[in-house]
Order: sequence, then structure tokens, then C-alpha cells
Amino acid sequence: MLALLAGLGLGFGAGVAAAAPATATATVTATATVSASTAPQPLDRALHEQIIAIPAGPALDVSLETTVFKPDGPGPFPLLIINHGKQGGDPHLQARDRFVYMASAFVRRGYAVLVPMRSGYAQSTGRYRDFGCDMGANGEAQAADIADVIRYARAQRWIDADRIVVAGQSYGGLASVALAARGMAGVRGVLNFAGGLRLDDDDDCDWQAALVQAYARYGAAASVPSLWFYGANDSYFSPALAQRMWQAYQRGGGRASLVAYGPFKRDAHVMLASRDGVPVWLPRTERFLRSIGMPTRVVNVIPEPPAPRASHFAVLDDINAVPYLSDSGRAAYRSFLQRGTPRAFAVSPSGAWGWAEEGEDPNRRALDVCQDGSAQACRLYSVDDSVVWSPQRERKEMTSGRTE
Repeated sequence: MLALLAGLGLGFGAGVAAAAPATATATVTATATVSASTAPQPLDRALHEQIIAIPAGPALDVSLETTVFKPDGPGPFPLLIINHGKQGGDPHLQARDRFVYMASAFVRRGYAVLVPMRSGYAQSTGRYRDFGCDMGANGEAQAADIADVIRYARAQRWIDADRIVVAGQSYGGLASVALAARGMAGVRGVLNFAGGLRLDDDDDCDWQAALVQAYARYGAAASVPSLWFYGANDSYFSPALAQRMWQAYQRGGGRASLVAYGPFKRDAHVMLASRDGVPVWLPRTERFLRSIGMPTRVVNVIPEPPAPRASHFAVLDDINAVPYLSDSGRAAYRSFLQRGTPRAFAVSPSGAWGWAEEGEDPNRRALDVCQDGSAQACRLYSVDDSVVWSPQRERKEMTSGRTE
């Protein structure tokens, strides 16, 4: 069975010098954890990011790769747990999820944040559990790992054991709502972002009806309120299906508010992972948090990383001004200009290039995919709607050894 989940919706592309065959150019629309490069994601010092292993499973013999973000100090901190989606293929090939935009917003408000990779995903041990068209069982199997994370977290002195919120995107949203039906101690509410699971290769499965049935089942047992976000142009779950799932959950007895927020960029399914999604979800989330007795006041200042300065070397759409590129590279830059922001394009004197859009840190990802095909240093040419490259800056950075 192929379980298709959209996640970050990030895009990237890479290429090499003109002598390389055309197949050297790769353009991918990725999902929740596809990385633009094999380079490891650097840890965010401002968010005190670290990676820990959390024991899970009936015998606690499974190790869940878990990202931690937290404020300064010893705590105890209220807790947000964010649960990821699933891309097609082997879950072990997914990279570590971070949800850095949501994590940053909550750390600013004094929360610790855990982002666990569930059994069989990324560097977590164990195996991915698949129950085919039984959506209720699929969500409950994933919720079992979340429950183990909660039990672990409540035993930590730096966590406020009685102030926990659980959130999830796509398959993680389905799992989070399934978790709400468990009545876990300390959990005050659930945030569901485009929650569900879509099956495209099982002709015998009416997966939409199965999702509706699963949410009705969860609603009958849920003991905490939830807030649901579904957009009008979600490529996986239509507004009509979102309404059916929400209504079934309520008829079952669940307490949920639905935010049908309209279209978002090219695909509302990726809203949570987008920098531009924060104004969509944060105001309604703050209202929900206040209603369940959770803090919303900003108490920590976390500076944004400095953006590259515009160089005014050329106008953005002057394709011939971009240095080092072959004809295929210029065609790639022309295509890149049709991409949405946030976005970045990187070049190298070797003729290599790379671009990235959406998701976390497109500047770094563009540099990474460019560098994967270049023995010489790659540098950013354009970021969002500005050219940031210049010959003078190139010479200065080459002297200092910088690559961005």
C-alpha cells in the first residue's frame, strides 16, 4: 500500500555545468521530510535545539528520534508536541522533521517543543505499522507512539506535566486526534492541521469514507477540545471531505472547531510548514490556547537570522546577468523566477547551481544542493525578490572562505 502524505511541500533543484547531460537537473516537489541535500540540518542555537532518543513501544525497546526546542532556564515549561506526516515510500528514508516556524512561535511564548519521529521513520527504530483501509487503526497505531512521548515528557523536571498541547500535520493530525480519544493525563487540547491519510493505490478502499468513520470513532471517546485547520485548495482533503470528517467527529461527541481558511498559495496542505502560514494559524491558535488555560504571552525574544542584503547587481529577472550559468542553468533560473517566496538561487564558478523554495531555510538548502554538484564554493545569487550576489561580495567571501 502506498500511503501518500503531503508535508512541507518544499521544492528544490540542482544542476551542473553545461557539459553534463540534461538529466543532471533535478526538480522535486517534496513532502514532509524530504531534504534538498544529504547535508545534516544544523541545530538552531537560538532555540536550544537538540536531538534526543525517547523510549517507546510496549517493551520500551523502540527509540524515537526526537527534536527538542526550549527556552532558556530550567523550566518547568508548558509543552507542545508536533507530529509529522508521511511521504510515499520507505518511512526510514524520511529526514528529521522540525516544524521550526511553529516551534519558534511557541518557544517565544515560553513552551518547550518536542517533534518526535514515530516508529520506523527517519532514525527512529522499530517498524512502521500499516492497517490498510482501517483508518481508525492507522491513527491509533501512530497515537501509541505519541502517548509514549507524553509519558516520557511528564516525567521530566523541565516539563510542566499538566500543561500539554498536541499538534499534528496530515498523518500526524490524524494521529493527534486519535490521541485525543485516549484521554492522556496532562493533555489539554489538540491542534489538527489538514489531518488525514490518503490511499491512492488501493481500488478496494473508499479511503474518504474510512476517514469519516475514523473521526466519528475518535469523537465518541475524545475528552479534550480540538481546533482543526483545513484550506480550500488542499490537494489531499477537499473542503467537502473536511466538513464530513469534522461533522462526524462532532456527531460522535467530540468537541472541535473548524477553521476553513480558504486557499493558501499553491496548496493549503502545506500551510503549517510555510513561513507565510504563521498569520493563518497563529491568531486562532492563541484564542484556542487561552480557552484551555495555556499561555500565549510572548516572554522570549528570539532574533530572526539576518537576511542577505540586496546587492543591486542586476534586476531580478535579468537572466543573462546571472554569472557562471550555461544555457540549461539559465533555463533553470527562468523557471525559478516562477516559484513562490520564500525562495533562493545559488551559483558556483564551476557552473553548478541550486534553488529551493518554501519549507525551512531555503537559503541553506539552495546552497546545499548547489554544493552537492560543485567542487568550488556556491554562493547565493537571489533571495526572494532581490539579487544578493555581486562580484565584490564574491571576492570578499572567497577570501574569507564563506559559502553564503
